[in-house]
Amino acid sequence: MKTLYLASASPRRSEILTRMQLPHTVYTAPADETLGEGITMENAGEILAARKALAAKQALLAEGRFDEDTMILAADTLVYLDGKPLGKPKDAADAKRMLLLLSGKTHFVCTGTCLVSGGRSISAAEVSAVVMRAFSEEEAEAYVATGEPLDKAGAYGIQGIGSVLIDRIEGDFFSIMGLSPKTVSRLLGVLGTDYFDMIKS
Repeated sequence: MKTLYLASASPRRSEILTRMQLPHTVYTAPADETLGEGITMENAGEILAARKALAAKQALLAEGRFDEDTMILAADTLVYLDGKPLGKPKDAADAKRMLLLLSGKTHFVCTGTCLVSGGRSISAAEVSAVVMRAFSEEEAEAYVATGEPLDKAGAYGIQGIGSVLIDRIEGDFFSIMGLSPKTVSRLLGVLGTDYFDMIKS
């Protein structure tokens, strides 16, 4: 029987796997998140996800908890505006600054996903466009005051209160949220594990 570890502390990603009825254990290990210049958002997402997955694999190996039936899933979500990444805000003022940059504009969200199974690994990246409605400085301040934006790339959560600031999306809602079920299912299949077989076991 396969054992699935989620190499992410994000409660949103764990929630998505739970919705998919995929039993999993959250297990994270420190990974390098620095990137060089000139890396595309797709490559950046895949690189960061792979680093997280491989860091978790090394830690599990050291504990004697990784074998051919072990799988590790990792993901990293990046927000890009005008070709430049917007990370997580440093504080409330930074969150407000980011939100006002996004107001009335289209930005892109890239989620890189990596699956490690035994000695194999595969990565993929999903890019979606998010169109924000134009909102006021007062609305941005009120949203920041809820606390929701402070731990999220781009300073908003599409699955929460931040949804009221969004006009429309073009792409995968769950990918914007942090993990795409269709990507997870596809990567499982590529590495020889059928998603529907996993949820039956």
